[in-house]
Amino acid sequence: MSENILVEQRGRITILTINRPAAMNALDKAAQFEMSDKIEAFAADPEQWIAIITGAGERAFCAGNDLKQVLVPGEPFFPETGFGGVTGRFDLQKPLIAAVNGIAFGGGFELALACDLVVAVDTASFALPEAKVGLAAMGGGLLRLPHHVGPKRAMEIILTGERVTALQGKEMGFINHVTPPGAVLEAALGLAEKVLAASPLSIRASKAVVERAVYADLRRAMSAHLDYPEIVAMRASEDALEGPKAFAERRVPRWQGK
Repeated sequence: MSENILVEQRGRITILTINRPAAMNALDKAAQFEMSDKIEAFAADPEQWIAIITGAGERAFCAGNDLKQVLVPGEPFFPETGFGGVTGRFDLQKPLIAAVNGIAFGGGFELALACDLVVAVDTASFALPEAKVGLAAMGGGLLRLPHHVGPKRAMEIILTGERVTALQGKEMGFINHVTPPGAVLEAALGLAEKVLAASPLSIRASKAVVERAVYADLRRAMSAHLDYPEIVAMRASEDALEGPKAFAERRVPRWQGK
């Protein structure tokens, strides 16, 4: 059986590749925890100073949660460190670069937003479509996106679920560089090499200060917003069951508002 997450080391750089191309690199429960474990191994390795996250194939970086899987009620779906072991992790001192090689939807978009730098192929697209399947972007998308693009732009992306192109993302500010097809990983590696030219301790200190300044309340908000009455009501609703079911059955959901 092939691994869900491939790991390659190039000098001081760790490359983590989401290896579920048949599922558009959507993460199921097993892949979630495998990704978290491999992020933990990267964090603990003193010889590895920076990591790049990308997706296998040319179609998708990560299409978010695998809505086709069957989950056991009551069992945790996400690791404590959030989607992909990244979105809820606040103690990773080393930089992460997202090399977005295709679509980044839902948790995939949230994963990219949680990285320190983002390089995207010009054919990539980004969306938070959770509302269209009766859910909400609870992996940090509702909290991080407004910081990057402003509340009005973020609200439109969140409420409509519409796609944003890589060029639009660069103009909005959540993408650093846009590349032609086939060049995104090399561009991310080149960016990583520029970071590696500096002292690793200086890089980690700088990252820590920026994160505390920009996301001072994010850690608290990531936990608190899961208990908001609107989120609790949504998660317990019939619509929250209908949305993923309709998606898996390839039909239009029948919303009841309850």
